[in-house]
Amino acid sequence: MNGEDLREALRREMDDATPPPPLSTAAALGAGRRAHSRRRAVRACAGSAAVLLAVVGFAALGAPRGDVYQPAGGPQAIPNPSASDTKKPWPAGPDGQPQEDRTARAGSKYDQGLRLLDEVVSVVPAGYTAPEDPANQPADQRTLRTHQAQFEDTVNGVDLWSYLTSVAVAQGQDTGRVVVEVHDAGNQLPSEPCALARQFWGMQGECQVETVGAAQVGVVVRSGADDRLDQWSAYRHPDGVVVFVAQGRKIAETQPELTKLPFSVPQLAALAVDERFHLK
Repeated sequence: MNGEDLREALRREMDDATPPPPLSTAAALGAGRRAHSRRRAVRACAGSAAVLLAVVGFAALGAPRGDVYQPAGGPQAIPNPSASDTKKPWPAGPDGQPQEDRTARAGSKYDQGLRLLDEVVSVVPAGYTAPEDPANQPADQRTLRTHQAQFEDTVNGVDLWSYLTSVAVAQGQDTGRVVVEVHDAGNQLPSEPCALARQFWGMQGECQVETVGAAQVGVVVRSGADDRLDQWSAYRHPDGVVVFVAQGRKIAETQPELTKLPFSVPQLAALAVDERFHLK
């Protein structure tokens, strides 16, 4: 085909083709708005999905050590307005009003916890000291001598409490601690000595039964993987009061630890039976 034939063929094709509609500014703007709306909807759906995944995944967030983190009490349920109406109130404080939380900050229960602290200080053996926190140190920041009375549960209409005290014991700059925890009669802790000992703070270890007079005392003589404390004893008095006595070589990671524990195993067992810790 020569050039003239090609031009003639192109003209015929253009004459036969249907011309496009004239450009409409309004139509173009409408199409643009519709496309923008679709993009916004897609982004909103994607954001909602991300928020949902974040909320669902919170209960399985990895902690720095690799443990699985869960909020206290396990996965959180959607609040139920009627549930708060039936919540059991805390025990009455010394002013006759319900406490704000489990801890007693005044009254007879608080006094019991303070008494237990004094008794623990009194049994620190010769060769060790029981250092004190500075006099102006706020109570909630003390670490060398601490005590607490805590409401545990109501069983058969009776409020049950536990009392916990920790006392630093030192030789020179080396510092460990002695811990005593007492549970009111009526508690649901086991009676078998070693089963009882393994209930203390959920820690495990090598347990043996020590005889103190007529009493059988469970003593964990070697702790397992948990290194918060090294040894502890457990005894249930005939009236049901439970006493745990524990000792550890260290009180904090930043302080030098004791080279020798304050009490021998028989002494640790005897302390669990000691009437000074038998709070009633």
